[in-house]
Amino acid sequence: MKKIVMCLIVLFAIGFLSLPVFAQEDIAKKMNDVLIKAVEDGHWQVNADEVYMWIKTGQKDFLVVDVRPNPNEYKAGHIPGAVHISYNEILTPENLKKLPKDKKIVLVCATGQLENLPVVALRTIGYDAYTMAFGHAAWIKNYRAGEAMKKAIEKAATKNYPVEK
Repeated sequence: MKKIVMCLIVLFAIGFLSLPVFAQEDIAKKMNDVLIKAVEDGHWQVNADEVYMWIKTGQKDFLVVDVRPNPNEYKAGHIPGAVHISYNEILTPENLKKLPKDKKIVLVCATGQLENLPVVALRTIGYDAYTMAFGHAAWIKNYRAGEAMKKAIEKAATKNYPVEK
C-alpha cells in the first residue's frame, strides 16, 4: 500500500511540475488572441475628453482605476470617482474582486506608461479594460509628470538622436 501511495505522489508531482509549461503556453495563446484584436479595438485606449464626458453625463458603465504605485499621489488628486489600486497589485484576488466585469475599467497612471502593464492581463481574464492616453498628465493641469514629459520632448528635440530607416 505504501508503494502505491508513493507512486501516486510521484506521478502527481510529475504532473504538477509539468503543469506550468502547459499553463504558460495556454496563457501565452490567450494573451496573443487578445493582442491580435488590439488594432481593431483601438488598442483599448480612451482619452481624457471621453472620460470627462462620461463623468459629466453621469454614465455609470465605467470605473476609473488609478494605478499609480504611490497612494499619496492618489490622495493628492485624482479623477472623480476613481478608486486606487496600484498597477503591481491589481491582479491579486482581493483587488480583482473590486473590479466589476460588467463595466469598462479605465486604468490611469501618471503618464500613460504603467497603466499599460496590466491591461492585456485584465482583458485576458475577461475584463473590459482600457487605458487613458497620457494618464494624469492629460487630466491634471500642470501635473508634474506632464511637465517631465514636456522636458524630455524638448531635450530630444535638441539632441537629434539617430534614427534608423
